Amino acid sequence: MSTISSSGSTVVTANYGRFRRRMAMAVVALVLVLAGAGIGLGVLAGDDGGTDGGAVAVPDARLPELGDADPVLAALATDAPVPDPAVLEGLLTPLVTGPPLGSGTPAQVVDVATGEVLFAQAADQPTTPASTAKLLTAAAALTALDRSDTLETRVVAGAAPGEVVLVGGGDPTLSRTAPSQTYPGAATVADLATQATAALPAGTPVTRVVVDSSLFSGPLTASGWGPGDAPSSYAAPVTATAVDGARVSPGSVARSGQPGLDAGVALADALGAPGATVTLGQAPPGAATLATVESAPVARLVEQALSMSDNVLAEALARQVALARGEPASFEGAARAVLGALQEAGVDVSGVTLADGSGLSRENRVPVEVLAELVTGAADGSLGAGSGLLAGLPVAGYDGTLADRGDDDPATAPGTVRAKTGTLLGVHALAGTVVTAEGRLLAFAVVADEAPGGEAAAEATLDEFAATVARCGCS
Repeated sequence: MSTISSSGSTVVTANYGRFRRRMAMAVVALVLVLAGAGIGLGVLAGDDGGTDGGAVAVPDARLPELGDADPVLAALATDAPVPDPAVLEGLLTPLVTGPPLGSGTPAQVVDVATGEVLFAQAADQPTTPASTAKLLTAAAALTALDRSDTLETRVVAGAAPGEVVLVGGGDPTLSRTAPSQTYPGAATVADLATQATAALPAGTPVTRVVVDSSLFSGPLTASGWGPGDAPSSYAAPVTATAVDGARVSPGSVARSGQPGLDAGVALADALGAPGATVTLGQAPPGAATLATVESAPVARLVEQALSMSDNVLAEALARQVALARGEPASFEGAARAVLGALQEAGVDVSGVTLADGSGLSRENRVPVEVLAELVTGAADGSLGAGSGLLAGLPVAGYDGTLADRGDDDPATAPGTVRAKTGTLLGVHALAGTVVTAEGRLLAFAVVADEAPGGEAAAEATLDEFAATVARCGCS
């Protein structure tokens, strides 16, 4: 089960639900088939096959006849009927005007194939998007960067013997364990230490580790963040050097208030110098490189940031967009860069104001029609490389921040609803794709930023909105 904090960040353990039960049944059936086949084959094998030489052959043993397998990922029908907007309006209006979300909640539903708006309410009204703002960061990262790009962390020689410098490249997934307990494919501190030890003159003791986080600039927290947001269980000061997503320890929920120093301590420990002095500073000009490691590709980092609603990773990606577009790697520079990248990708960002890349700031303002446009563009291919953001959308009832939502409803079984969640105090959002009962792919976005009800009631209503569209024949 996943636990969603008031910030929209989530600690995720996949809830397989009905999927796990079906897989267990399939495995049992497969074992029975293989067992029957094994008996027949083993008896016929004789001594060379490892069976008892006195066994009696069974000449008519045979495998059961199996029919053709249905495709696991069958394509959607191109002629699936489009829901009638009038019918959708009658079904959805009570949900976006009722007490759990509040009257006039902005929402939009779009037919992906045609771009036709099937339902809209206050869709052009800027709202506080919470973590659905990560869709903007994800699309910008995928279009401004190459999806195969990686983030580099280096160790270089210091200014004096026994001194090394850890130079952050903006990769918060660098791991203290091998493999990482949180980020599959992450680079490791152990790898850095192994390379650095081999590059240093034999017998050189490391007495000082300097951490260089100068790649990022500006404040460590964004305008609109609360005083308790960093550090917390969902966010940390944004620095160019961090380990394990700025967590206080591998796999921990709590994030650190000193990510850079934590990374330096981790390197000192890995170098076998736990007593070394660790301090912040900058690498000497022209320092020799002792070690280099690279993160997982940008495409994988985007998936992880979306699926886990990882604020720290989202902020790191936004700053990579800033660097790629020649902006300062700060909150302000990243915000300008993300909007610029989206505009170049053909996205209408009218009404959008960004203060960060994660959606944690309450100063972010995004109309739901922009969220729906991003999802539609990713789904129909018009967003180009931005289509990769679909891979990171949590699947209802299966993984990410939707792991424990929608699992008991056949209409929202795994694969039917895929969406990015968003949660702040009084703000509840959902934006993604849904396949209707008749096989039509739709994009949708709903953001209630003045929800009068509690979190449970608001999320249940958002889930019902998606489930209603999924159940809809409505043609």
